[in-house]
Order: sequence, then C-alpha cells, then structure tokens
Amino acid sequence: MILAEALQSQNMILNKKTLEKLRSIINEESEYRGGPKLVEFFNALGFNDRYAQGFPSRWIYTDEKLGKLNGTPEIDKCIKVVFSPINYIGRYELLDKLIADFNKFLAFDKWQVIRKDTEITFQKGEKVSIPETPKAEPVNEDGFLNQEFKAISLDQLGLDTGVTKVINSRFEEIKKCLQSNAPLSVIFLAGSSLEGILLGFALNYPKAFNLAKTAPQKDGKVKMFHDWSLSNLIDTAHELGILKEDVRKFSHVLRDFRNYIHPLQQIGSGFYPDEHTAKICWQVLKAAIYQLSAKRQLLTLNTANT
Repeated sequence: MILAEALQSQNMILNKKTLEKLRSIINEESEYRGGPKLVEFFNALGFNDRYAQGFPSRWIYTDEKLGKLNGTPEIDKCIKVVFSPINYIGRYELLDKLIADFNKFLAFDKWQVIRKDTEITFQKGEKVSIPETPKAEPVNEDGFLNQEFKAISLDQLGLDTGVTKVINSRFEEIKKCLQSNAPLSVIFLAGSSLEGILLGFALNYPKAFNLAKTAPQKDGKVKMFHDWSLSNLIDTAHELGILKEDVRKFSHVLRDFRNYIHPLQQIGSGFYPDEHTAKICWQVLKAAIYQLSAKRQLLTLNTANT
C-alpha cells in the first residue's frame, strides 16, 4: 500500500493550463490531427474509441482523454509520444521550441521535459522562477517620425498581384495628397492601404493568424478573414512578431483617425487633421511595410515547419 502511494505520487498531475497547452500541441502545433488521427493517437494510449458520426469537437475529445490520463503513468507516455524525435525528422528546431514552450507551463507542476538526442525523459523541478519583465521604452512620436525607410517595396510582401497594383497606385495618390496639403485624404488612403496589406498577409499565412490568441472569434470559432477588423489584424500581426510595438501603437492611431471618414463622427470629435497628422499616418504605412518585409521570411519558415 505504501509502495503504491509512493508510485502514485511520482505520476505527473498537470494543472488545467498545462493540459490546455498539451492539447494545443497534440491537435495543432506538432501537426494537424483530425478526428481519425486523434482517435488513433489516444487508442495507442489504451483507449478503444471509434471515429463516427456525432464525434465531438477535437478540443473537447482531447480534453476528455487528457483528463482521464492525468495523474496516471499514461500521461508520461502521452507526452513522450508527442515529443518523440522520430516524428520530427527534418523539424528538430520545431521540436525543441515545442518542448521549451511546454516546459513554461510544466514548470508550475514542478516537472520538466528533457530531450537528449533521441531520448525524452522527465526531471523533477523545485520552484518556478519568473524573471522580471524589463520596462519597455516609451514610444516617442518624434523618434518614430524621424526614422527613414529607404527602398520599401510592396513586391517584397508577396501579396496578390492585383492587391499590390491597387495599393501601389494609392501610394502615388498619397504622395500627391501630401504635396497638395490634403491630410484627410492621406489618412483615409493610408488606413485602407494598411488594412489591405494586413488582410493580404493573413490570407497568405492563414494558419498562423487563425491560431493566434488575438484572432477574433464568434460562437467559439475564429471569424472568416473578411470579418476581421483593422484592429484585429494589427493586434494579431503584433502577436506574431511581424509588427513591432511602435508600429502597433501608431497603427491604432491611424485606425482611429480613419474612422473619421464618417462626417458626423468627425464633427462630434472636433477632429481636423493637419500636415503633421498626415505625415504620421504615411510614416505608419511605410514602417509597417518595412517590418512586414523583414519578418516575412521568418513567418514563412515557421509556417513551413508546422
């Protein structure tokens, strides 16, 4: 009896957040597992299920199975199967990233996954150490405006040819509006162009945008891209690391300004933009293109690895 209790105490008992992260890795992050593949995965861990009509949603099914495995030796086996190196041939960088991400949650359960070559083992932890978050540098308007973005090109973004052509024509119109002191036109053109570019990016990398925490949902499902707001697109691009904090902040400023396309809203707010406002909006658009171009290769690589 004492031996049995001792063995039970060594079985991992994972908290809810750790189980949710494990579910995400099983269902999506390691590979996409549809219903039949999930049944096959969990049947190898001792279940005897069949995939048929009326099968529950993937996340409900996975949560149920992980809940039954939690606290038993099979949860160890489940984690070892998920991170088995043989399933990541040619994708070992992804494997190590998934393990590192999972360990951030597992640390709260006082465990850690260790990979040594092809072997996956577990190590008992002691306490969770959370480093202090460095204070972010304030985003300075003058500093942002003084940045120079030379040789930016929409061609570097890999957008649809038709979209690129239309936005390039808008760029030329923005330049004419700046020269003609037409700030309101600059704002509307810059705001709509930014939305078109970010939507084009989302369409090119649908999996990354749909899996983001900031992806907008309705009735538990991620909205279709044509229902995403500019705010949604900005925040998700920032979460994915393809827009930095300065551009995220000023993109929301541009989004707010663009909303004054409705005359009554402009009258109610007393908003009358000047040349300085127009220059900020134009700078936001250029900075966004620059950062998206720089990060596109990384996003492409991450998408290919998943």
